[in-house]
Amino acid sequence: MLLRPCSIALATLFLVASVARPVHAAPPSDDAFATASAATPEFSAGRLSDHIKYLASDELEGRFPGLIGERLTLAYLQAQYEALGLEPGGRNGSWLQPVDLVRFTPERPPTAGWTGADGVRHDLVSGEDVTLRAGAADPAVKLEGLPIVFAGYGVVAPERGWDDYGAADLSGKVVVILRGQPESMGADPNFYGSTEHKMQEALKRGAAGVLTLQLEEGRWRRAVGGAARGQMTVKGASDARFTGSINMATGTTLGGIALAHAVERAKTAGLGGPVDLEARLDVDIVETTEVIHSNNLLARIPGTTRPDEYVIYSAHWDHIGKARQPDAEGDDIYNGAWDNASGTAGLIEMARAFKAGPPPERTVVFLHVTAEEQGLLGSEAYAAEPIYPLARTAADINIDMLPFTPATRDVAVFGVGKSELEDILGRFAAAQGRTVTGDGYPREGFYYRSDHFNFAAGGVPALMPWSGRDFVEGGMEAGTPSYEAAMGRDYHKLSDEWRADYDFTAALQNLDLLYRLGLTVADSETWPAWKPTAEFNAIRDATAAERR
Repeated sequence: MLLRPCSIALATLFLVASVARPVHAAPPSDDAFATASAATPEFSAGRLSDHIKYLASDELEGRFPGLIGERLTLAYLQAQYEALGLEPGGRNGSWLQPVDLVRFTPERPPTAGWTGADGVRHDLVSGEDVTLRAGAADPAVKLEGLPIVFAGYGVVAPERGWDDYGAADLSGKVVVILRGQPESMGADPNFYGSTEHKMQEALKRGAAGVLTLQLEEGRWRRAVGGAARGQMTVKGASDARFTGSINMATGTTLGGIALAHAVERAKTAGLGGPVDLEARLDVDIVETTEVIHSNNLLARIPGTTRPDEYVIYSAHWDHIGKARQPDAEGDDIYNGAWDNASGTAGLIEMARAFKAGPPPERTVVFLHVTAEEQGLLGSEAYAAEPIYPLARTAADINIDMLPFTPATRDVAVFGVGKSELEDILGRFAAAQGRTVTGDGYPREGFYYRSDHFNFAAGGVPALMPWSGRDFVEGGMEAGTPSYEAAMGRDYHKLSDEWRADYDFTAALQNLDLLYRLGLTVADSETWPAWKPTAEFNAIRDATAAERR
């Protein structure tokens, strides 16, 4: 992972949603639930362990995109799906969806300066006053005299009465925005505070550059630390010509009282339009680039009655490769057993369960994405050019890091309260004596940090389960320290290796639930909806006609 109880009858929830959204015609039929309830998927701890053992072996060198680990991983996945009798899920009978990645590395420190209304130019020092990175389109960016405007948080959320842009045209301008989201939208991160939303809104209006105003010293130092490192993006990704950050001292110098007042106003209400800072920016950025050819892999089971409607199970196959220096024991491979050989194994076994069970009415796709660890890039590439239209994708169910714990009373999901998928899950969880809950760390914003997010940002209801902490034996008092110790010990550590003593109890429980969830959605004529408070409703509603 890149680093987030249902007691009401489900039919009632879907009926309420259908009143508010006529496109959601009918609740899932009792027959659909009966089919999923009567199914007997057989998930095997032994098979999961065997998959993880190979995928996390030293032979694969940490599964970094474009290297030997990718070739071996994809060959293994294809062989597994061929043995199961699944069809290739890519275009023109291919198992693969090519994803070209570009790694950008600064060739030299960028230079920049600003000129005020008085015509006097002021140099900006990289790493002290400003950070700058080239966008995906061109590693060399030299622009002069760009007008600078401030647009609050850069948020447009009509259903919340918030608009920082109004009818503004930002063509050829640099927009300065605050990081995060307004306090009125809650302390926990949401879509409106994400880079994805802010970039979308700036690009819609033609912005040439986007600079984040960092109000906190710690955040500024973090931006400085990241600015000199290599970064990866999808080739041809929609992005500003350049991005970066400035600290408040720089903002105060170039924006003066106008910026200070605008910042305070922006914290309580949408600005309604950018504030002209009466300054112009020059930038000169040069980075070197390397193209890395990578791939997503897809397998599918065609739907029997609605093959042009889709349920997608996703998991990222990649990890972070090799360390620059070995540890004291000579280990230099980030094997990524938990993250995410476990989810990759779970997807293979989910396909096995579907192949052995009743044929789904909608097409079920098993999508293994690349470069999650580099910024959710494989799923970003898929969402930008989907093989199966997002408008006709009923759900994405993402598996990133299966729980290696004993039985739990809770079924933790990221971003609890987002979609009706949770309500379906909750019905089946109740049969296990379990309850759907949040992940327990909402301020981490985990919902926006794994591959399901790119589906959600495209409007597709998306769900990702996580490790529960309410152990049947010992409760939260035992589960919370166990979870936090495992994360501290193994997450993105050289120690994340295959172990013979994994406890797959909760993983097997979760896989059973996710199978029943996916089969229910696949066999339903209804399109699961976002909850009324979810920030993805407008995106989904814009494509409603394609689901009629």
